[in-house]
Amino acid sequence: MCGFVGYVNQKDVPENTISDMADRIKHRGPDDEAYFSDDNVKMGFRRLSIIDLAHGGQPMYNADQTKVLTFNGEIYNYKEIREELRDLGYKFKTDVDSEVLIYGYEEWGPDLLQKLRGMFAFVIYDKKNNEVFGARDHFGIKPLYYYDDGDTFLWGSEIKAFLEHPNFKKQLNLKLLPIHLSFEFIPSRETMFKNVYKLLPGQYFLHKNGQTETHRYFKFNYDHIDNSQTVQGDAEKIRKIVDDSVKAHMIADVEVGSFLSSGIDSSYVLNEAAKLKPIQSFSIGFHHSKYSELAWSTQFAKEIKQKNTPIYMDGDDYFNFLPTMMYYMDEPLSNPAAIQLYFLSKETSKHVKVALSGEGADEFFGGYNTYLESIPFDRYQKYVPKPVRKGLAGIARHLPRFHGKRFLVRGAEPLSERYYRVNYVFNYDDRNKVLKDPSLNVDSGTYTKHIFDDVADKDEMTQMQYFDINTWLPYDILHKADRMSMCNSLEVRTPLVDKDVAAFAATMPVKTRITKDETKISLRTAAESELPKKTALKEKLGFPSPIASWINDPKYHERIVKAFHSDTGKKFFNTSELDYLLKQHAEGKSNMQKIFTIYTFILWYQVYFPEDTTEDTVSLVHRTQI
Repeated sequence: MCGFVGYVNQKDVPENTISDMADRIKHRGPDDEAYFSDDNVKMGFRRLSIIDLAHGGQPMYNADQTKVLTFNGEIYNYKEIREELRDLGYKFKTDVDSEVLIYGYEEWGPDLLQKLRGMFAFVIYDKKNNEVFGARDHFGIKPLYYYDDGDTFLWGSEIKAFLEHPNFKKQLNLKLLPIHLSFEFIPSRETMFKNVYKLLPGQYFLHKNGQTETHRYFKFNYDHIDNSQTVQGDAEKIRKIVDDSVKAHMIADVEVGSFLSSGIDSSYVLNEAAKLKPIQSFSIGFHHSKYSELAWSTQFAKEIKQKNTPIYMDGDDYFNFLPTMMYYMDEPLSNPAAIQLYFLSKETSKHVKVALSGEGADEFFGGYNTYLESIPFDRYQKYVPKPVRKGLAGIARHLPRFHGKRFLVRGAEPLSERYYRVNYVFNYDDRNKVLKDPSLNVDSGTYTKHIFDDVADKDEMTQMQYFDINTWLPYDILHKADRMSMCNSLEVRTPLVDKDVAAFAATMPVKTRITKDETKISLRTAAESELPKKTALKEKLGFPSPIASWINDPKYHERIVKAFHSDTGKKFFNTSELDYLLKQHAEGKSNMQKIFTIYTFILWYQVYFPEDTTEDTVSLVHRTQI
């Protein structure tokens, strides 16, 4: 596990630029550093050693040194691919997966990507053809960004590395502010920095002669749903697939631990790992038991006879860390659970270098409660003609509140506008109120409609999952998992976000995913034979947090008010509306997500654009340089 940076050479760029860029992401690889340079390209690398600790340094070269590799991630089937390459005559000097990538690319080119099972982002510089190839894993577990303004081409594991390059023009991508306020992230290749792009999951780029092309090598789909499958049959297959995936994800030459919440996903992963060897688990909670899962997680660890380390945090920990969180995130992300993940990773990294985690189960197996509403809406859409639904919605809008009003109003809307993640934080009208410049506002449903269009012929449940797998999972869940773990030099592995797991999940019909009142039924059935019943059937909590009540605590409330009325707050937002959000929240209407999204954006901007504000937020970032 590592971090890397690089750029295509230009005149008058100082020699130390590449090392300065690599130093910005030292947290991703504190064990080693190395560099490559020729007249055309410079590459930098920081290593966190996990496999073949004595070897595997990067940048790595092929036999004739015409190709140069930097790689971040793990390839779980590298040994099988290595044998295939040996049969073709390739000779290996190490036992690291990175060597498989460079020879695999030499033999197969981009077709190598079809063979890989793992989490990865890597770049290969082909000296003969003077071209740069970069690729990212199937679901976006590991990050890869590039900057391309037509003159300058940079790449790296994190955007912050670009700040050290003299030709990087740091500019806010202002048009995306309403998109961020809608989703809490940017669900596209664009970022909040102009000309900085994410390489999307399942994509690779090729940069040659000043031009950058991107190509898709993998796209998750639901083209092979098998309606003959049953819950019991799918549960049995899930048991085998999860067992295989956990085994693959345990490969390491260092100790592997595991995150543990009170829910089924992390409990199932830990239980399977514990069958292979004793494994430490780590759990996060608060001193107030109402918001803490520690009683559940520690009890489960006892039942399966594995060591568990409980970790506690409080409101001071939470709010004091926020500026630092915004720095490590690269882009504003307002998922309140990210900070728990940071403190969980921080303590875990004191004991192990690798931790398993349960991300992905909800997206692939149908674990979110919102999926349950797809069943009545599917029936309503199927049996009530569209003109009738529109008429009923029109009548309902003008009537006083009654049971079923919201259903009738939403029933006339397409899922691309109705799905709650599309206006997850602020809806269109609310964005008009809070934005200083309402002319920036756009229809967020239009921004992501193409994703729903991909599966327009599928049922609503499948469309929801497809949307989450292509947006919520890579841009929120996996993004925060990578940043909050790697800023603590901890590698997090996700056995349930796996190519083989996903391939099976894509065949499951709705009837084996959910019932009218229960989520991920096949996964729960599989887990029932492995876990205590109360754990297998436990309702999803996520990372519960007391932040809603903390917002009203005077010492934290004051910080938020100060941010709302700062230069940055006034620059982008209507502060009277922000005050009203706080007033409503204090009176009992929960505006937690809205308040937190605005607050974290302001902190992010103050951290990354300190020249535009009088607030000294940068000094609050626990980082040696910014």
